[in-house]
Amino acid sequence: MILDGIKAAIFDLDGTVIDSMWIWEAIDIEFLAKYNIPFDKNYQKQINGMSFNEIAVYFRDVLGIPESTDNMKACWNRMAWDKYCNDVMPKKGAVEFLRYLKSKGIKTGIGTSNSVELCDAVLKARDLAGYFDVVHTSNEVKTGKPAPDIYLLVADSLGVKPSECIVFEDIYQGLLAGKNAGMRTCAVADDYSDYPWEELVAIADYSIRSFEDDIIVDNWRKS
Repeated sequence: MILDGIKAAIFDLDGTVIDSMWIWEAIDIEFLAKYNIPFDKNYQKQINGMSFNEIAVYFRDVLGIPESTDNMKACWNRMAWDKYCNDVMPKKGAVEFLRYLKSKGIKTGIGTSNSVELCDAVLKARDLAGYFDVVHTSNEVKTGKPAPDIYLLVADSLGVKPSECIVFEDIYQGLLAGKNAGMRTCAVADDYSDYPWEELVAIADYSIRSFEDDIIVDNWRKS
């Protein structure tokens, strides 16, 4: 069983708990157009897993955006705010799964590369905040995913050993971060993933197309 021996479930946010990855491609296209820089999906693979601050540094140093990192982050927050509060919805079956985890006393946490402002906004807007014991962002640690720092921070905050945690992630770097932290991992399918599904399945301990897959629902049936 996927949750055997598990005391804490740790989730990435975007593309895992909420269906929001579509927003960022639209924001990147609009933002880069202001500087006459063409959008290229290849660079998105480079920034996957980076913290919000690391992405801003990448935009400044690699893409040549003539803005400070603080200005870029503030701009991205403004561009995404309305969509996160009004348009973004939980992934299929996510709320029911979180409710189940709570009923079984399994601790829950978020380790996200997004900004704390957008994370808090969407959790409140979709009444998800109460399902998570702790929420941390990659800006709180030295290095973003695939480094294990963010997930080790979440586990420490929950008071749970890494070996007793399972990480749910939709990106390759996030699954690597969970692996590097010594945690069990589960790949979650997302339409906007930059990696072939087969690559995510190959690296993860488990894989699900949604939180309504049998591998998840079987826990409910047998509990």
